Amino acid sequence: MPDQITPPLAGKVVLVVGASIGIGADAARVLAADGAALMLVARTEPLLAELAAELEKAGHDVAYTTGDVSSAADVARFVDATVERFGRLDGAYNNAAMTQAGRLDTVPEEDFDRIMAVNIKGTWLCIREEVRVMIPQGAGAIVNMSSIGGLRGSSGMGAYQASKHAVIGLTRTAAHDFGPLGIRVNVIAPGPTESPMLDQTRRNIPGGVEARIAATPLRKAGTGAEVGAVASFLLSDRASHVNGVILPVDGGFVA
Repeated sequence: MPDQITPPLAGKVVLVVGASIGIGADAARVLAADGAALMLVARTEPLLAELAAELEKAGHDVAYTTGDVSSAADVARFVDATVERFGRLDGAYNNAAMTQAGRLDTVPEEDFDRIMAVNIKGTWLCIREEVRVMIPQGAGAIVNMSSIGGLRGSSGMGAYQASKHAVIGLTRTAAHDFGPLGIRVNVIAPGPTESPMLDQTRRNIPGGVEARIAATPLRKAGTGAEVGAVASFLLSDRASHVNGVILPVDGGFVA
């Protein structure tokens, strides 16, 4: 019989933040299938518990806890919970985010503040707590989530796009800060990807999603599983010399 192929994330513990629905849930399924033990995190429990039960039934090693990435105490708690449950933290997929619609001069201040608190401050808090564990290990991999909206502008989602540009800058800095300590930090920039967030954008900006898909060389929206496959690569040892990369998963939209 041929030798069995070892899954690319076998033996690794990965924290998936923003795991309950959409891209986060689909990516978690890919990471589990690729051999990772997972700690799943989201703000609300029911969908999170449902996903954890699904993955456990399939034979995967999974735990979950709730948390809000904009809360420093919550982030420290769920990172500590990961180490308490699994003994280490090898990788993190920082996916939690929120979106909005409206011309910049019409965005309510409280909405702008909340977007920044979740999308950029939340990413920073996650990185800060994740490297706290990874630095003593001398190794680790972090994947942050931006968007093609972090690579170029368009009308109607300015606060969201500003936050996603900031995630790219944060990731590039983190790659320099922590690369010498053995920790790789990269960022994925998805194009339109089928998810509840994309459905929300369809409602908020009629025709906007369809226009982007029409301008995409592959002429389709992506899937969470396709994004998850790229995250799996970046979290695995196959990407051992990949650091500070902004990787579009967008069907060629920004080509």
